[in-house]
Amino acid sequence: MVYNTFEIILGAKKLKSIYDIVVKIGSMALIRPEDGDIDYNIFSRLGSDLRPGMLLVSSGATEIGRIDYQKRCGKELKGDDEDIKTDYAAQGQSILMQTYRQYINPAYSLRQVLVEHSHFNDAEKREHILKLLLRAPAQNAIPIINYNDPVSSEENRKMELKKIGNGGREVVECVDNDETAAVVAMLVRAKTLVILTSLDGIYKDRGDASTLIHDISGHTPKELEQNVARIIDYCTGASRAGANGAGAKLKYSLGPAKKGTHVYIAKASSRVGDIISGKANSTHIYIQE
Repeated sequence: MVYNTFEIILGAKKLKSIYDIVVKIGSMALIRPEDGDIDYNIFSRLGSDLRPGMLLVSSGATEIGRIDYQKRCGKELKGDDEDIKTDYAAQGQSILMQTYRQYINPAYSLRQVLVEHSHFNDAEKREHILKLLLRAPAQNAIPIINYNDPVSSEENRKMELKKIGNGGREVVECVDNDETAAVVAMLVRAKTLVILTSLDGIYKDRGDASTLIHDISGHTPKELEQNVARIIDYCTGASRAGANGAGAKLKYSLGPAKKGTHVYIAKASSRVGDIISGKANSTHIYIQE
């Protein structure tokens, strides 16, 4: 991953942070699996927290598309897994944005930004996205970013990434929205990255709430990297098929954290402000000052 290449220069000046908070929310945090439905309480709570100067990276299109299709047709799609994911994501994308629009303050504009790996591995495309994101707060707008699953098959993506990576160049894939959130947080130099999940944070033992790890820190980027690596050893399993789980969240969090961003992994039912202030449980990843 090209975490060390995101030294974005705009004109002659290095970009200063204009985003206080980047929020990422996972698919399973947006639905009620036991009911097979959208969790509108989560949308309502998060929607009331969002404002210009914040940026949202949202998963959920595929899961919401699956739920919607099942409700309308009384069954799930059958066939190739990649095709099914494409079809569900295409169906769920508009519902995802419509639901956010319903719960976010109507005084704020919403701007959907669908990204692919190629946008971050190409300097001109990356700068184009950056300029769009830089304009949004001053225009009273909140960007909502998601990976554009319907137009990118895994086979083609892997071939493109291999070609880009020829000669030893590191690349970003971004099909995992945890990685997308980390890349975006570094791109806009966010002060804070909040990753919302179905759990309170990272546990030594996922089945024991008392083992929640509240802080992972270091005095230097190297020390932080070593401490994160030790904690990753505790992480096993994922909330759904195709997800990379807690270990991936830690791995991707490390990039922005080493750059000075404070990263919080916390439960989606908590208020963003409560997470950052310490009122709500979380795992806080940062470099000690």
